[in-house]
Amino acid sequence: MRIAVVGCGALGSYYGAMLSRAGRDVTFVLRSDFETVRDHGVRVQSPAGDFHAHPRCAASPADVGPVDLVLIALKTTANRAFAELLPPLTGPGTALLTLQNGLGNEEALAALFPVGQVMGGLCFVSINRVEPGVIRHIDNGRIVLGEFRRWPVTRTHAIAAMFREAGIPCDVSADIIGTHWQKLVWNIPFNGLGVAGTAGIGAVRSGTVDPERLPDPVLSAAALLRDPEWRALLRELMAETIAVANALGHKIDPGYADSELERTQAMGAYKASTLIDFERGRPMELESIFFFPQSEARRAKVPTPRLDALCSVLRELATLQSRGA
Repeated sequence: MRIAVVGCGALGSYYGAMLSRAGRDVTFVLRSDFETVRDHGVRVQSPAGDFHAHPRCAASPADVGPVDLVLIALKTTANRAFAELLPPLTGPGTALLTLQNGLGNEEALAALFPVGQVMGGLCFVSINRVEPGVIRHIDNGRIVLGEFRRWPVTRTHAIAAMFREAGIPCDVSADIIGTHWQKLVWNIPFNGLGVAGTAGIGAVRSGTVDPERLPDPVLSAAALLRDPEWRALLRELMAETIAVANALGHKIDPGYADSELERTQAMGAYKASTLIDFERGRPMELESIFFFPQSEARRAKVPTPRLDALCSVLRELATLQSRGA
């Protein structure tokens, strides 16, 4: 199986390096880190053991040609590049597996390619890119994948087995969109409040930002859990997310929120990806993680006052960020 990785940040580099270490034919499609990874490979720092991988590298999809599997790990803010990046890698038998955050990514692929080629996946992993070609794996790493708008087929299980053989826990879901909602139970509150903490607790409750009174964004997972007021907001957002998922037919037990809060305790001062993007002045994945779920809540006619206020704050903070405020 020939595999191309598109989007070689923390996520794509980690999973691509794991597959490469296991002997798979993996090519990283790179832009900014091309020369570093081509010359020095990828170094992964992990509590499970550090390792060094040397995948193939290409500066352009045209230099790779059609492959059997494309792993898409781009930030969702780059989805507009699908039409440029993916066709050179895609033949009639190519599987396109998005490992991106949030909702709407499978739909974006299905607008360009036959639905039967589209797969969805999500990653339960704590991971950061600390410098070009260097990835720090903090915890977990499980992938859940499935077919888009159809039941799992032979290739679904074959790809899952390939990940497992590379040391990556992998499960198959018959409802991959429901599994996305399950991950949003964590992503919406921890990614969202990590950034919205910049505006303060009052702003997050009211949905209104005062640009003259912005404290420092210091809300790691540990900081959110320590403070009773932020912890209460975490729970409220989790409850709203679960309610929307259930209304749409994706069943999540309300007790799942408790297990996610307990799991997060072990992550310490981990900063969610949206907070890191915000601190570094990069575009945030607001559409897929927050705005698309908000529109789905409205479609399901489920009231989400906490999510609505959070979306308003994030939209205002993104505008201030773009203006250099």
